Amino acid sequence: MTTTGAIAEAGARGAPVGPWWWVRRRSLVLDAVLAVVSALECALEGVSFAQEAGLPGVLGGLVGLPAGTTLLLRRRWPVAVVLVSIAILPAEMGVLLGIVSMYTLAASEVPRRIIAVLAGASLVGTLIVTFARFHKDMAQDGYRPGFWLTWVFSLVMALGLTAPPVLLGLYVGARRRLVESLRERADGLERELSLLADRAEERAVWARNEERTRIAREMHDVVAHRVSLMVVHAAALQAVALKDPEKASRNAALVGDMGRQALTELREMLGVLRSGSDAGVRPPGAVESERLAAVATAASARVRVAAGAAGAGGGGVVDAGDGGPCLDGLGDLVGQSRDAGMAVELSVMGEERAYAPEVEQTAYRVVQEALTNVHKHAPGAKALVRLAHREAEVALQVENGPSDAGADAGPGLPSGGNGLVGMRERVAALGGVFVSGPTDAGGFRVSAVIPDTGVR
Repeated sequence: MTTTGAIAEAGARGAPVGPWWWVRRRSLVLDAVLAVVSALECALEGVSFAQEAGLPGVLGGLVGLPAGTTLLLRRRWPVAVVLVSIAILPAEMGVLLGIVSMYTLAASEVPRRIIAVLAGASLVGTLIVTFARFHKDMAQDGYRPGFWLTWVFSLVMALGLTAPPVLLGLYVGARRRLVESLRERADGLERELSLLADRAEERAVWARNEERTRIAREMHDVVAHRVSLMVVHAAALQAVALKDPEKASRNAALVGDMGRQALTELREMLGVLRSGSDAGVRPPGAVESERLAAVATAASARVRVAAGAAGAGGGGVVDAGDGGPCLDGLGDLVGQSRDAGMAVELSVMGEERAYAPEVEQTAYRVVQEALTNVHKHAPGAKALVRLAHREAEVALQVENGPSDAGADAGPGLPSGGNGLVGMRERVAALGGVFVSGPTDAGGFRVSAVIPDTGVR
């Protein structure tokens, strides 16, 4: 059988489970009191009915006691209790049983059509029993009321015993379901807010990690290239210091310029990171993700500005308009590698035009890192830089031949193994394609195709 709405509501609220089907002990006490009162009423009425019918009074009491006690089951089996109350109507027993059982049935989760059928059956049964009893009592007193008066009185009595408990039960049940629905909605909103908070925390963690990666990549790109060239020039300076003092002087000047640029860039980056760290200090567990994201974004922007400023001051890096290098600076970048002793050519195809700042900066960094790798891993090798301007994209390729066996291996530049990874991440972030690998001639090739984002 279907449980009542009170049981469902209490279960949804997490109320402590009482004995059997009662969710609270006070509900058990209430039903027990009602059952005792109903059992006494049914027993007394059963004795009276049995005596009027010429039967032993004890028989009526034995029937009334268990019938009235069924109120204990009203929360678990409301339909069965109503059927019992209807069944004992002809014996003129169970007024309290009928009222309480009809209220419980109307307030329960039983389908409305079943409630209507049982309420109608109880109404008709009460009407017939009331009519017969009223007619019999009036006949014993020698009074014979009219037919319609008897029916009106019986109808009023039947409606008075049936309609109020049914209407009250329907109201209480509807109110209970409304409260339960509102509670479920509130619980759902709370769970949704908790989920959104978890997702926001995950996004904040992801954003912090992403910004750290971006800062590390910027530092690698703008510093490692200059430091690599410094090491190459220092090695060349050592080799020609005694043989060609003029060339040694030029190399020393280049090393000094690049050292100053590298120091400037490092100071800018460390200053950004230090100020971001001071601004974002919070007790453990109270770090504001928005502040960290803003600091990381500012750090990235200042790193780009530093790189552009240093290049304009002596390294030939041309600003793209947002603080970063652009494709117009490739000539100076290639010239720096030539000054370091590399045989490198630059080939430009297509009509030159401006691209989005992030596209030009990414293309510049790819060429810069590729030339740095040539200095590190292929000393004495010839390199070719190709740049192609296309309708909706820019394509570039840096290819070097095998290392010159007779060339000096140089100072043995260290490698962190992150150059190709950084290039691939940069190109992929803009939706481009990056390919790298050895060539058949024994050299190495780096190729990238970057779509124009259309942002100026």
